[in-house]
Amino acid sequence: MKPFRLLVLPLLLLPLVTWAAPPDAPDASERVEKRTRMMRMLSLAEELELNEAQTLKMADTMRQFDERRRPLLEQVRSSAQLLRKAAKGDAAAQAQVDQAVQRVFEAKAQLTTLERDLYQALAKDLPPQKRAQLAISLARHGGRKEANLMKPDRDGRHARMRWRQ
Repeated sequence: MKPFRLLVLPLLLLPLVTWAAPPDAPDASERVEKRTRMMRMLSLAEELELNEAQTLKMADTMRQFDERRRPLLEQVRSSAQLLRKAAKGDAAAQAQVDQAVQRVFEAKAQLTTLERDLYQALAKDLPPQKRAQLAISLARHGGRKEANLMKPDRDGRHARMRWRQ
């Protein structure tokens, strides 16, 4: 249990470090993304009762999938932004509505495939009971909550910064 505590302690101290940085730092979204990934990994490690080696292996796998997911989320975000402009009456944006909607659907389909591939990669070496727990955890969280935490609001603040006010 001690190795697990050594893994948990830095994860618990990480929020203090991120709060100490100025909110308008250029790499704020990167820090939030790393912090979110660590929190998600810690949650999975606890739920699945993983040892340190399994946790690190799973974290590496999740990082690789997060890197593949990032451009898709950005594509959805930029298309949604364009659709909001079109809904407010921007004539230039209205001409691109159909393409933006199509990009959203394509990116969402790719994200769904990516989630399935992530489950298969993570579940590969797990016994059936832990695979079931993993499926429940991914279905419950599924990266959507994390994506909302990383998304800035109109003022450019992330969720963590909004909660502090």
